Order: sequence, then C-alpha cells, then structure tokens
Amino acid sequence: MPADPVAKWEEFLRTRYWDELLELADSYPDERSLEISFPDIDKFDPDFAEELLESPDTNLEAAQAALLELDLPMDVYLDRAHVRIIELPRAYKTRELRSDHIGKLLAIDGLVRTATEVRPKIVSAAFQCQRCGFTFFKEQTGSKFEDQNLKCMNQACDRGGPFKLLLDQSKFVDAQKIRVQESPEDLRGGAQPQTLDVELEDDLAGKIFPGDRVIVNGILKQFQRSSPQQGKSTYFDLFHKGISVEMTEQEFEEIEIDPEEEKEILEMAQDPEIYDKIRGSIAPSIYGYDDVKEALGLQLVSGFEKHLPDGARIRGDIHILLVGDPGIAKSQLLRYMIKISPRGIYTSGKSSTSAGLTATAVKDELGDGRWTIEAGALVLADKGIAAIDEMDKMDNEDKSALHEAMEQQTISVAKAGVMATLKSRCSLLAAANPKLGRFDKYEPIAPQINLTPALMSRFDLIFVLTDDPDSKRDSAIAQHILKSNYAGELATQAEWNDGISQEDIENSLVVIKPALDPELLRKYVAYARKNIFPSLSDQAKEYFLNYYVGLRSQGQDTNKPVPVTARQLEALIRLGEASARLRLSDKVTLDDAKRVVRILEACLRKVGVDPETGFLDADIIASGTTKSTRDRTKTVMDIIKDISHEQQGQAPIDAVLDRAEELGIERAKAEEIIGRMRRDGGVFEPRPGVLKLL
Repeated sequence: MPADPVAKWEEFLRTRYWDELLELADSYPDERSLEISFPDIDKFDPDFAEELLESPDTNLEAAQAALLELDLPMDVYLDRAHVRIIELPRAYKTRELRSDHIGKLLAIDGLVRTATEVRPKIVSAAFQCQRCGFTFFKEQTGSKFEDQNLKCMNQACDRGGPFKLLLDQSKFVDAQKIRVQESPEDLRGGAQPQTLDVELEDDLAGKIFPGDRVIVNGILKQFQRSSPQQGKSTYFDLFHKGISVEMTEQEFEEIEIDPEEEKEILEMAQDPEIYDKIRGSIAPSIYGYDDVKEALGLQLVSGFEKHLPDGARIRGDIHILLVGDPGIAKSQLLRYMIKISPRGIYTSGKSSTSAGLTATAVKDELGDGRWTIEAGALVLADKGIAAIDEMDKMDNEDKSALHEAMEQQTISVAKAGVMATLKSRCSLLAAANPKLGRFDKYEPIAPQINLTPALMSRFDLIFVLTDDPDSKRDSAIAQHILKSNYAGELATQAEWNDGISQEDIENSLVVIKPALDPELLRKYVAYARKNIFPSLSDQAKEYFLNYYVGLRSQGQDTNKPVPVTARQLEALIRLGEASARLRLSDKVTLDDAKRVVRILEACLRKVGVDPETGFLDADIIASGTTKSTRDRTKTVMDIIKDISHEQQGQAPIDAVLDRAEELGIERAKAEEIIGRMRRDGGVFEPRPGVLKLL
C-alpha cells in the first residue's frame, strides 16, 4: 500500500480529474458524486489500482479525505461528496462469488428484481448522558444499531449511562436495498438464476427500479445467519455494498447520442431507402417476411401517448400478433426484437401465469416483512417490448389479465391488503399457433386462432403466416439457411483452423449482415422516440377519413357486416405516426398514410373477411362470429321456436333441418349451428332427435 494513500489520491485527482472536480464543486450539493473510471487509475499507477481492488475500504476513505483537503478555487467544503469507481475490469455473476472475494472491490452484473422504498438510515448517532448532560456521537457502521456498552465521553463523568438518543442531532443518509438477479440469457441449461442483495446509499438510492439491467460496483460483505431455535450459524450470507451503478440497457429516452452520431442519424433519415434498411436490419438471418419486418420496425418507434384535457389518455404503443404454422421462425423474430429493444422481456405462454405477467403480492424479505407488490413481465418491460411466445397455450384466466395491460397500459392489483396501479407502457409482440397446430386452408382463419375475441381486438396488427409449399420461394429460403449456417461454421472453425482467413468469414457473413449496425439502429430509434412527435397533415387526415368512412359505409346496408371499428382508425393513426418517426419527420404525410393503410389492409384481408360473402367483417375479431353466421343462427332459432309452437313445445331435428334448407341454409351449416347452440346452452335435447329452447 502507498505510504500515504491520501496524498496519492490528491495527486491523482489534481492531474487526471481536476475539471470534473470543478464541475462537481459548481453543482454541489445537488450533485454529490465524482465518477472515476478504473482504467484511468490503472494508467496513473497500476499498483495503486491493484491496491484499490484488494483493500477498497481504506482506499475509499482516503479518497474521501483527499476530497476535503484539495484546495479548490471556489469556497466549497465537499464533506458529503462521494468518490464512485466505475468501469471495473470484470463483472461477476452471483454464482461466481466465493469467500476469497469478501472485502474486495468488484462488479455484479444482472437484472433488478425488487427494490425497497428509500428510507433514512442513521450513520452517526448523537447520545446525551442523562447524568451529566454531555452529548457525544457514535458512528453506526454495521447493519445493527450500536447502543450497548457505551461510556460517557466526558472524562469528568465516564459513566455507563443511561443515555438518550437525540434524533435531531444525529446524521442520517438515504438508503435503499435492491435485489439483483442473474440475467436469464447468461444461464446454463438447468441453472436457476441466483440473486444478491445490494445496499445503496445517499444519491444512489431511488434511481434504480425493477426491470433495469445494471452493473453494481461495490464491496462484497458477509453477515452471519442466526435463528431463535439454533442460534448463530457457521454459515454466512453475502451482500454487496454498492458504491456506483452503471445502467447496461437504458431506456430509449436515456441513451446518450454524441454530436457526431446525431449528424450521422440525420443523414440516414434523408436516405430514401431508410425503410428498406431498417427492414433489412431486423432479423437478417430470417428470409423474407418484408411486411412483418416493416411492421416490427414501426413497432420499435411506435406512436406517442397523448394526454387529453379531460384526463383521457390515448396509447401510442403498437401491439402486434403473429399467428402461423410451426417452423416459420416466429420465435426467432420475437427473440431478435427483444435483443434490439432497450427493455425487452421474453416469456413463453404455457410457463407464464397471470401473476408472472402482471404483478403479484409477496412478503417483502428485503424490507420489514410487509406485503409488497412484485412486478411481472409486462411491468418490467415498461417503455420497452414484451414478447409472449406460444400465447395460444396460456390458460384463459391468464390471457384475461392482459386486457387492461394492453389498452389502458396499467395493471391494477388488489391483493393481501395492498392496492396498487402499476404502469406497463410497453408494446406487446405475441406469437401463437393455430388451434390444430397448422392452418386448414379450407376453413376461415379467424376461428382457427385460439384467442378470445376481446384479446384479439386489442392488437393493432395481426399477421397470419402460412407455410405453403412453393418451389421458387422454398429454394430461396433453403439457400439462405444454408449460407447462414455456412457463415456460422466458418466463424466457429476460424478459432482453431488457420486456413480460414478473415476475408472468407466476412464474405460468408454478407448474407446475414444487418443493413444497419444494431447499436446504430438503437440510437436511431432512441433519437426518433426522444425528439420526433409528428402530427397528421391535412392530406393524411383526409386519406384516413375517406378510407375509414368508405369502409364503414358498407355496413349501412343491413344485409352487410360492419367492416371496421374505431379501434382500426386509432391503429392507423399510431402506425402513421410511427412511419413518420422512422423518417424523423414531424409530419405524417400522404405517403405515410398510404403505407400504413396497405399494411393494415393486408392484415384485415387475412383475418377480418367473411369467407362466404367476401366482405370485411369487424365482428370476426371483436366477437368471434361473422354477421352471416349470426344471421343464420337467429334464423335457426326462429325455426326451432316456430316448430315448437306447432308441436307442443318440442322441435324434431329433422324438421328443423328441412325448414332451414327451404330458407336457403345448407343442411351441414344448419347442423353446425345447432351443435354450437347446444354447446353454448341455447338449446338442449329432452330426448334424442328432439330440440327444445332454453
């Protein structure tokens, strides 16, 4: 250890961090942290840096002392300032921590699972002797309050109490505990994610929230387990005393963009092929799906939420559902979107419950044992994207938990005496398979999707992806897959095979190289979401109006279904705003309107068309049945009612089917309607072959 660590710190701060110190002094006490990069210390003196890692407590105390002794040009006493070390050489996972690491300065990488409320913590307790009235201070360094075996500091008294705690003269600091869980993508096959409790103090408290991905730099400490039955244990538990926190995945609004990057982003926005480039940057290893990838690009930027004068709120996030045959890369699309989104949570249907998706009440082990709300996937993905795979495999009760989260973008919880409303301002990207595993092309598509109409109607876009054999397309997909795998093989073999050059690898990777670097794409999207809030131009308004009213006019004929609802119009506006945002434009133009109408129309033509009449029918999504089916059902009910009147309250099935045929309803269709009414409880059979209305 250096002979005088305080002098060493003074020398380092003067030579390397003088400008930062002046900035801190200028904004003190609002800003109280001086962030120092560990590589800078290592360049200054490698031995000094090594000593900091091995004995952080004494070295950080010396750093605090150096701050007070520095002769600053302004009259500021930095007694509450902190030296915070960042960018440590390695970030550990919780499972890698061993007894050798105790007392060392190290970084922990993970996902914030829970966080307590910020509470005042006493750091220097003022005691007053009740015999002589002398007041003295006792530093509180551990986790337990030290008030035992005290002696009066007044030499004339020197008695052992009694003492009174003076709260108004004691020193307090803000404190918070968080629980950091290992990132799920770093786990091995059957490993369960481990957690570590972290203590944060002063200006670090209150800045971290559940769902944040962080690196916590700090000193690893231990405390002894104990229980009333068995007393003190030989086993100790670990906790981390945090001295600095680095965000590894920031929200779009928090991503920092320097002037050079901003200039590059603005130049990209002028490129007439920007839509093609963004489309080519989303899951380039997956061939085709241009319309889906374009929609996913729009989902990345989305619209923006609006707060109206009457207190109403209109969501801006775009929800997309991908339904399709097995093996067409739905899950890969979801995984890729989560990777490029700043706050992305991926869950799979069958393994997700409503509590895991929304929120649940748990006993607060970090705090004082009260019931608290623990956030689920949709809350953790706030201001990001939540991906739910295999959505059709979820239980119906769990699916119903999504209704409020998708439209109001809040999650209301009333459990165990805790009533709370959490925010879930995220875009939902879901994937599902058809009921029977694969689409039947001779049946209408909507009834084959195993989702409730109420849930389906909340999606802005529903893409139906079918796996139809086509020799030309199949050949292109096969070549793309073969080239992608070959590129991966070369990159893997290059580690031990000297015969493979970097040029060979680069040439093979061209086929799966994204048009835009993922980090640049994230910054482009961040810039758009942070700075661009477009409004509808008069031409776009007129185009949307004519399209919507034109379709709705079809429903004025009582024999035709209602084609679209106001939800589709709101979806168009959101998509139009997203289209303008992708160009960094503050106006939604006629071209934007035409583009998003084309995308929405393609989706509606797949799932929203009555196959018998060929008309768009909003009821297919909103209620699960078409108008033509509803009309036929009413006709069959009237037939059963009429025949029941004629034949003493009962209607033979054959007579019902015969009369239905006379009215133009096919016998098979009528049998299907009677079967559905029987399942729904509209009719029953008092005896075989006879129907009776309930």
